[in-house]
Amino acid sequence: VTQECCVQNAAREYAKLYAAEAETLEGFGEVPEIIPIFLIHRPANNIPYATVEEELVGEFVKYSVKDGKEVNFLRRDSEAGKKCCTFQHWVYEKTSGNLLVTDLQGVGMKLTDVGIATLGKGYKGFKGNCSFSFIEQFRALHQCNEYCEMLGLKPLRTTQQKQRKAAATKSKTLPNSSAVKKMVPKKARERRDFISSE
Repeated sequence: VTQECCVQNAAREYAKLYAAEAETLEGFGEVPEIIPIFLIHRPANNIPYATVEEELVGEFVKYSVKDGKEVNFLRRDSEAGKKCCTFQHWVYEKTSGNLLVTDLQGVGMKLTDVGIATLGKGYKGFKGNCSFSFIEQFRALHQCNEYCEMLGLKPLRTTQQKQRKAAATKSKTLPNSSAVKKMVPKKARERRDFISSE
């Protein structure tokens, strides 16, 4: 319970710094906020410690999954999702790749129950609650968006990785696609379109 408070409130401090930088940019708009979480002691209760936080009302969305994989389409395509992804990239860059805020989830721009991954023995005396492998996965899978560009964040994929990917894509492509289309008789194309629309 104590670690949960420590992690969320540490992530909240990074989110405040991110907001201070992003809000100065023209057109950036609203910035995600990590809500505070409080530890309370209840000596008369069977479970003497509990956490308390603001209730979030609305559709609860996981913008990034705990293991760092970017697979959630709501996260990737929504404004809140893109800004959460940019927040992850911003923290990653500000900590020289030593720390990543992950498991971003909540309602709209209000986030809760987040995780932090750190490399090795931690970052500046702080140890996260998620495996450092999440940082490696984020580095491999992150795709920059317009908000990353607005903040001037450096792409995580190196030029060499991009060239390798482009070479692999070229070797898999078919001959000129217009030539393939010309080989299909008009009637066959019309029939195929008709079948696919059923």
